[in-house]
Amino acid sequence: MKLGYTVVYVPDVESSLRFFVQAFGLEHKFLHESGDYGELNTGETTLAFASHALGEMNLPDGHVRASESKRPLGMEIALVTEDVRGAHKTALEHGASELSAPTRKPWGQVVSYLRAPDGVLVELCTPLPG
Repeated sequence: MKLGYTVVYVPDVESSLRFFVQAFGLEHKFLHESGDYGELNTGETTLAFASHALGEMNLPDGHVRASESKRPLGMEIALVTEDVRGAHKTALEHGASELSAPTRKPWGQVVSYLRAPDGVLVELCTPLPG
């Protein structure tokens, strides 16, 4: 078994894809002609976005919409970069909201937290030391 996809339900798949491409330099992989599903190249695991309508079809009892929650969901997309400060600044320029500015943690890692325009919680972090 291996992790193949992380799928995030969002109000507008194309907008979420565009934000992650522009803000973080991720590569666009696929957008279904319906606009309800799209993917980004992020390495071995695919980061995907699906519409809330598709989420309602898949989860008939409903789901929590990050885009409508005042507080971030208890999960995050963590992106690893050597330049957390630069990536954080670029994300803010493309519409993200700052939750925590870049900070060096006691174990040496630099970490920041943002919310994407679609409500997704994003952690930017340097690789773990050693």
